[in-house]
Amino acid sequence: MTAPSRTNRTEVPPGTGRAVRVAAGDLVRVIDVAGGQVGDLFAFADGVGELTEHHSAAHTRALVDRLFPAVGESFATDRRRPVLTLVEDTSPGEHDMLIPACDPARYAALGAPGHRSCAANLREALAEMGLSHAGPTPQPINVFMRIPVGEGGRLSWLTASSRPGDAVTLRAEMDCVVVLSACPQDLVRISDHLSPLALEIVHTEGNQS
Repeated sequence: MTAPSRTNRTEVPPGTGRAVRVAAGDLVRVIDVAGGQVGDLFAFADGVGELTEHHSAAHTRALVDRLFPAVGESFATDRRRPVLTLVEDTSPGEHDMLIPACDPARYAALGAPGHRSCAANLREALAEMGLSHAGPTPQPINVFMRIPVGEGGRLSWLTASSRPGDAVTLRAEMDCVVVLSACPQDLVRISDHLSPLALEIVHTEGNQS
């Protein structure tokens, strides 16, 4: 018999970020509401105050032997522990873990000082929960982001091909804090246009807090 579940939905307006707590076994669904919007997803092992252990793209690549996990494979932390497992992907399946989160220095170099950034969105979203992360911004899971690797290892920056309602669903393998930023990058056209994302947490019975 399937256990009953409850879904909490958090809207992430364009260019902003939101943080949620997720219990082990819960599902995390990132939805591209209007289509063509890149999202920077961060995951931390849950803690009190300062968060230390976090998703690591480098450790994940070492775990799965590919640039991005396939359905059924896990994302790993910097302590080589599974934190999220990709369980479903209704998008075209183009995602990235090579490009860092946009930050103030990136926009200053592009001639737009003061522009919103995913790095700042991460800090702000954690601060709203009374949490923080010291040190460099972790490499995000760039959902819906198209950065194909071409001949000679050359990278191309293409516009997201995700459609309205496309989603990726992940299962939490530990209690964690998840942060989603609807990427504000509008100087390099990685998103079709800045639009909202949604973050749904599906709690199964026993994870209803």
